[in-house]
Amino acid sequence: MNRQSQSAVLFLLGAALLHAGATDLYLRYVKAGLRPLLLAAGAVLIVTALATAWYERRRTKHHTHRPTAQPHGESAAGPTTQPHDGSAAVPAPQPHGESAAGPTTQPHDGSAAGPAPQPHDASAPAPAAHSHREPRVAWLLILPLLALILVAPPALGSYSATRTGTALQEPFAYPSLPATDPLPLGVVDYAGRAVYDHGRTLAGRQVRLTGFVALDHDGTPYLVRMALNCCAADAQPVKIGLTGRIPPVLQPDAWLTVTGVYTPRIARDPVNDGPIPFLKVTRAEPAPTPADPYDESWNN
Repeated sequence: MNRQSQSAVLFLLGAALLHAGATDLYLRYVKAGLRPLLLAAGAVLIVTALATAWYERRRTKHHTHRPTAQPHGESAAGPTTQPHDGSAAVPAPQPHGESAAGPTTQPHDGSAAGPAPQPHDASAPAPAAHSHREPRVAWLLILPLLALILVAPPALGSYSATRTGTALQEPFAYPSLPATDPLPLGVVDYAGRAVYDHGRTLAGRQVRLTGFVALDHDGTPYLVRMALNCCAADAQPVKIGLTGRIPPVLQPDAWLTVTGVYTPRIARDPVNDGPIPFLKVTRAEPAPTPADPYDESWNN
């Protein structure tokens, strides 16, 4: 991979970052607050790629047009003398036993004379240096780039949720809830109040939650949101078990909005033995996939 190829890969990577940051695509990988840094990183990569390509082109052009210098007053055949009368220059007289091509040696056996070994000419141009290229395996670096451009992976879903234990954490406080009925709540907020506040702020209230469906190995349906601190690499699920009037057929990864009431039932996550609260569903309906599929509420 030469410099031109490296600059091309840098340019494409920067363009992909700018495209992801300018749309909602970046929300599949990082939290919303990192958008300015993502756009800045894409711009820096594009500027670096253009600077690398310009520098390499300038360097190649400079080496191509550089002439080979000849010693003053000499030609390829040897030194010349310039007559004082202005006539054409003639080769300088050669010492005895030498020719224009250089000195000769006379063998003792009477055979033909051959040219004597020539001393090393320090003014002769050095042989061209061998250019070392990066190994071809470096081209494999563009595979993740092509995957990002052509096949953007979806956000984490039920496959990760059923193989990772619940990451529910005890909240620092329980802010007062508005009198809205039904009360819209996040999955993380409901789970924290149901487990650690024992449902005191939820008693007698109808709540509405939105998340994607995950089915346990025994068929237990969960409403899940993936909570993250920084990026999708550290995303962890928060699960709520569903009971009551749930649809007879549930598809994993399908987004669902459920309305229901608090129930004190709590199960243990089979993966890490964490607490999983339940919601008694009174109504369920399909929901569109949100622009930001992750829950960042516990970062606030």
